Amino acid sequence: MAHAEIIFILGGARSGKSVFAERLAQQRGGAEVVFMATAEALDDEMRERIAAHRAARPSEWTTLEAPRDLLEGIRHLQTMPRLIVVDCLTLWVTNEMLANEVNLEKRLFYQLDLLCEWVRLQEIDLILISNEVGLGIVPENALARKFRDVLGRVNARAAEHAHRVFWMMAGLPIEIKARAYQF
Repeated sequence: MAHAEIIFILGGARSGKSVFAERLAQQRGGAEVVFMATAEALDDEMRERIAAHRAARPSEWTTLEAPRDLLEGIRHLQTMPRLIVVDCLTLWVTNEMLANEVNLEKRLFYQLDLLCEWVRLQEIDLILISNEVGLGIVPENALARKFRDVLGRVNARAAEHAHRVFWMMAGLPIEIKARAYQF
């Protein structure tokens, strides 16, 4: 059996991250994919977005709602998938921040590290998706600055774990880290 691979897909909003991730997941995992959704349907607009994303995914995939705890749903799976997609770390960090967690970064790093170690041990591929929010101007309020900083550090941690990292721009995947060049 080939070794499990962690793939991290990073880019701006509407850059094609989810579409690319779903294509990779279909190719690598077929029907044996668990899709971990971190979004919460807190208003009508978000409910519509979630419904559209769900309709676009293959119906045979298992969807787990994981707005805060990335491992909780996985622990209860009856059978192990070939691949797990986490879409997305951006909303996961948002949910954790809004829960007003003490030791936020420590908790986020712990969960991310644990998930990455677990998939390695299970020899399951993992695709992580996140937004890059650090390329614009410095936000004017403290909460937005904290979010940008925390997500930037979580993204760096995900990239560290990943064997391959793709930067999405205008729907085009650009590989910025390949397994052969991992340090």
